[in-house]
Amino acid sequence: MSERAERLRQARIRAGYQFASDAANALGMVASTYRAHENGQNEFEHSEAEVYGRKFNVDPYWLLSGKERQMAGEGAAPPGITDAGPPNGTIVDNLIGQGKKIPVFGQAVGGVDGEFIMNGDVLYEVMAPPILAEVSGAYAVSVSGDSMSPRYEDGEICFVDPTRPVRRGDYVIAQIRLEEDGAPLAYVKRFVRHNTSELVLEQFNPPKVLRFDAHTVHSVHYIALAGNA
Repeated sequence: MSERAERLRQARIRAGYQFASDAANALGMVASTYRAHENGQNEFEHSEAEVYGRKFNVDPYWLLSGKERQMAGEGAAPPGITDAGPPNGTIVDNLIGQGKKIPVFGQAVGGVDGEFIMNGDVLYEVMAPPILAEVSGAYAVSVSGDSMSPRYEDGEICFVDPTRPVRRGDYVIAQIRLEEDGAPLAYVKRFVRHNTSELVLEQFNPPKVLRFDAHTVHSVHYIALAGNA
């Protein structure tokens, strides 16, 4: 009997089949064909070892060679995997940045068109959003009234980038100084145009166009984003 045949016999017995004929019946094979494999009269090949391995719960590779097949993760690394060496990173605690706070201007109650006096009084401070964290002079305003609803609602915070040029259709906060020594009035509106003669803004609720003489315009600043803070 060959070593391969002996391994097949051992596998059959360990699987609980006392006689070769019992195993042949379970396999649906002609008994003489199976016996020829188990007594070494005929060699069985890979395809037959696969069938025997499934039925007897053994590795077909072992039936054929007598060696255990090395599985991925055991012993040598799989092909293409090399020693990566020790890790080069270190896990540390979460970093908590100091951030940057910016002032919020506004009034609890705005005028007919939602304007409020921009007299420099700070309502409170909020953390600057990332897009304004490095912008010099960034600030925020609290919306008064519903003149720009549904774009901006009463009490919502608009974050302002005073360094960015504005274009038609942008949302802005415009400061209008009606008196030479007076505090400017601030308007949160949509920008239409600004030339040497006038500044034109638009509001939504009710739909309205606001026009201001160019010499009264103190500043027109871009609203970068808005939300609750």
